[in-house]
Amino acid sequence: MSQQNEGKVGRKQAYSLRGIRILSVEEFPFMAGLMASMLREFGVGKVLSTCSVEEAKKLISLHNEDSDKENHIDILTLDLMGPLKNGLDILEWIRRQEKDEVRFLPALFCTAYASQDIVCTGRDYGANEVMVKPVSAEKLAQRLLHIIDRPRPFIKSPAFFGPDRRRQDSQYNGQERRIRGANDLKVVHEKE
Repeated sequence: MSQQNEGKVGRKQAYSLRGIRILSVEEFPFMAGLMASMLREFGVGKVLSTCSVEEAKKLISLHNEDSDKENHIDILTLDLMGPLKNGLDILEWIRRQEKDEVRFLPALFCTAYASQDIVCTGRDYGANEVMVKPVSAEKLAQRLLHIIDRPRPFIKSPAFFGPDRRRQDSQYNGQERRIRGANDLKVVHEKE
């Protein structure tokens, strides 16, 4: 913890997102505009937006295959399950690329469908994070910061390439109060 934040409970670290480039892929222009507007309000340096799968692939190829790292797209946000399921197509395409600058691109899926099957599908296609719509600025900021602060290692197997699908538990350093010896347990008998 920095000296500035020492002793200030609940104060969060401030971020400068001026150097971040985000591509937002949404099938509906209204949602694309809303996402782009929220990202700009967060101070994201460059926000690219498209409603087309083919345009998204061109933008990713153009920006991330260039040797100039300053023009690379750093994070991708996309609609998971639009009418044509385009988000899955884009992510599958990204994770199959040979260039590391493309296939390791962090992806945040946004979906209006909150079922476990949909979330697992996004995860299994290689999404770093999944967020349920309607999207609020707070939820979007939390998911982006999760991608930045807690990057997941990538896994390569014959059937999968993408971020580790398992959440890592952090170590608890406090006193464990759940562990009890056999003599500490009390048995309560109900009256008949």
